[in-house]
Amino acid sequence: MFSAEVSQRLGNYVYRLIDPRNGQTFYIGKGNGNRVFQHAMGALQEEEEDEDELSNKNKRILDIKNDGLEVLYVIHRHEIPDEAIFHVEAALIDAYAGLANDQGGHGSNSFGPMHTDQIIEKYSLPSIDWEPEEKLLIININNIEDRSSANQIYEQVRGHWRISRTRAVQADFVIAALRGVAIGIFTADRWLASNKIEGRYFFEGKPAPTVIWEKFVGKRGKQLTHEGMKHIQYPIRYWNF
Repeated sequence: MFSAEVSQRLGNYVYRLIDPRNGQTFYIGKGNGNRVFQHAMGALQEEEEDEDELSNKNKRILDIKNDGLEVLYVIHRHEIPDEAIFHVEAALIDAYAGLANDQGGHGSNSFGPMHTDQIIEKYSLPSIDWEPEEKLLIININNIEDRSSANQIYEQVRGHWRISRTRAVQADFVIAALRGVAIGIFTADRWLASNKIEGRYFFEGKPAPTVIWEKFVGKRGKQLTHEGMKHIQYPIRYWNF
């Protein structure tokens, strides 16, 4: 544990948890004081409460301890200003694959790793810089092979999502967002409970009418520049409801 003096000197920091068995970084976090050491304690408490509900991070910590070893702790950067801590953590999360973090880095969906050609394309596209009157459900999706295929976009954006069905059915349209760009928009005729993943939902629908598609997507997509439409950490974003 850090002493009070050391904690004060550290300030805000970003840290890595490393598996001593293979040297792999398996978790990245931010904090101050003794935050970096609290995960091991939390894993033990969680095991006592319900072993079936252990997070991937805590399962890894317990496996390490059961092998008679201890997690390795690395303070990756310290004395980080408050306004920068989320971005430093996000950059580190983006740099390490296969982490046990439940959430992506702050702003990674919009500002995370991109090829230089993708950067040029993204910032040369027109923007949705007004405040739409429509109720929009904006869902962030992963890379897609053919952005010109409305069917491929639909198959990826339709589900299965951990989402409030009560809220989802209120949406006029569902926007598929890729790295901060609206690349498709659809009407959801109905939301159904997933038969693949318990507690999640998917929708059945179709591409929005042409006039709506042109308004929000156009030929190559439109940037989501309004703060209320940007994805921060979660893949789901509600607009106007």
